Amino acid sequence: MTKIAILASYNGSGFNALYEASQKRELNIEIVLVISNNSDAVALQNASKYGIDNLAINSKTDENPDAKIEQLLHEYGCKYVFLSGYMKKVGENITKNFKVINSHPALLPNYGGAGMYGRFVHEAVMKNQEKVSGVTVHEVNENYDEGKIILQKKLILSEDESVDSLEAKIKKLEQSAIVEAFKNI
Repeated sequence: MTKIAILASYNGSGFNALYEASQKRELNIEIVLVISNNSDAVALQNASKYGIDNLAINSKTDENPDAKIEQLLHEYGCKYVFLSGYMKKVGENITKNFKVINSHPALLPNYGGAGMYGRFVHEAVMKNQEKVSGVTVHEVNENYDEGKIILQKKLILSEDESVDSLEAKIKKLEQSAIVEAFKNI
């Protein structure tokens, strides 16, 4: 069984999708560790509820958070790290020593890079009157949203689309895209 760690800053909805898929045996994975830079993250609460080891690691808890995270990933025998709404840039040692996967709420390379996350992406898509949006699941390298694309799922925007409706559709699409991407890898 492939061991996976989750890095999440808030809700970690992608974490929930992977956890559910592992419980249903859709994926042969074991989520062994959840780490957040936010001690109040819902992802940490969910990890506790699921019986998964979890920690808050940030500059207040550790002098070098990336080194601590890398150490734990090795200790837990993780092959993959999934970024489930993790709002910190992942250190180069982590991206070089582990397969780090992220989901992005747009069709990269459009609407990627620093500051392009969550609602900001959907607002930009709407402002530019795009007709299509979607989800990209990709490998993470040293640059924001530039890693190798694993999978993209598209959706056509309706004529009366709003930022809120687009965000809801993308979140739903993202759940299935993450699971499908992990099936592919």
